[in-house]
Amino acid sequence: MCGRSRCTLRADDIPRACYRNNSSVRNLHMDRYRPSYNVSPGHHLPVVRREQGSSSSASAAAAASESDAVVVHCMKWGLIPSFTKKSDKPDHYKMFNARSESISEKASFRRLIPKNRCLVAVEGFYEWKKDGQKKQPYYIHFKDGRPLVFAALYDAWENSEGEILYTFTILTTSSSSALQWLHDRMPVILGDKESTDTWLNGSSSSKFDNMLKPYEDVDLVWYPVTPAMGKPSFDGPECINEIKLKIEGSNPITKFFSTKATKKEESSNLEEKNSCAESFKTDPPLSFKKEPDTQDNTAFSSFTEKGDQDSRSNPISKFFSTKGIKEEESNIEEKKSSAESFMTDPPKTKSFKKEPDTEDSKALSFFTGKGDQDSTSSVDPICQHGPVKCQLKRDYEEFNADSEKDTDETSKLCSTPARKKGNLKDCGDKQPTLFSYFGKS
Repeated sequence: MCGRSRCTLRADDIPRACYRNNSSVRNLHMDRYRPSYNVSPGHHLPVVRREQGSSSSASAAAAASESDAVVVHCMKWGLIPSFTKKSDKPDHYKMFNARSESISEKASFRRLIPKNRCLVAVEGFYEWKKDGQKKQPYYIHFKDGRPLVFAALYDAWENSEGEILYTFTILTTSSSSALQWLHDRMPVILGDKESTDTWLNGSSSSKFDNMLKPYEDVDLVWYPVTPAMGKPSFDGPECINEIKLKIEGSNPITKFFSTKATKKEESSNLEEKNSCAESFKTDPPLSFKKEPDTQDNTAFSSFTEKGDQDSRSNPISKFFSTKGIKEEESNIEEKKSSAESFMTDPPKTKSFKKEPDTEDSKALSFFTGKGDQDSTSSVDPICQHGPVKCQLKRDYEEFNADSEKDTDETSKLCSTPARKKGNLKDCGDKQPTLFSYFGKS
């Protein structure tokens, strides 16, 4: 269908556009004509028709054909049949197009074919491409810029006030092969002088049928224009300015769904991170980075029984308690290895240097019955006589002084509140011998 067009032609260009160069032209109601880039049904447009009296008889028709007299008559677009009631309100959108295939069948158009044929000259027309609920308008015109001439029918209707209103309708046909993608209908375009002469002055209906066909020439072109021209009030050169269509990726609908998918993905990632964080709090990983050993965390793990219990639920406590246990085990291993090395290879110091066997030392070994081994646990009172007694007593006092220093440091370390909770051994117990000291450690 053809529901919008552009007609900015001057009044004197209308006959030439319809190939009426040598015809006598009479203008009628041209003061109502307003050039416009956006003409819709109900607007006034100039049409070219024959003089009414020229077809009254055969001889008059021949004379009219020779003189080729035409009238440029400004009419309203949208046919109002003459048999419409005078009291009815005219509706120009009801018959602004007529299907060429059925004009000879409908009473509204059949009676107009013999003498009410006319030509409508415009510079182009608009058609909409439907894409779901969206419609994109296209401007269709000749490539060289010449006007398009449409085949049309007109009629006169008198209203209740006695005013005669002239209206017309544009004939349409099936769309050409080049425009089928845009719409299934298009106006009947008369592209040369012969076709306009036949439609305006012809009398054979068979010729009309051959003429009312789709326009298939390649000089008909089109391009997209602004959707704003869909409003009849929108007028001006902006109506025919070519625009660039948005690609599919920038379509607001496509953009909406892509943004929604992105937001959904981000939301799922955030939920996954939150679930991981919650699982970390409830079930923390068993492996932590080992920190450097310090005296405080070693003592904390060694002397506090609560550390083992807290480490089962708190990863920090578990870390320190495990670390303290490992360090304590390593200290025990060092002490054991030191004790073994001392027993197998005692240090060659002055205090532990083996004295030559004398009668007193032999007597000492005899009465104790244990020899060198028992000397590590106790000192027999029998050994209190002679030079051996003095030497061993002096060595024992020096060793005991060193042990008391170590014991004092251990007592200070045990004086913290965290260490008091544990069942600590009495750090002030004096160890009588060196071997018993390493054994208890």
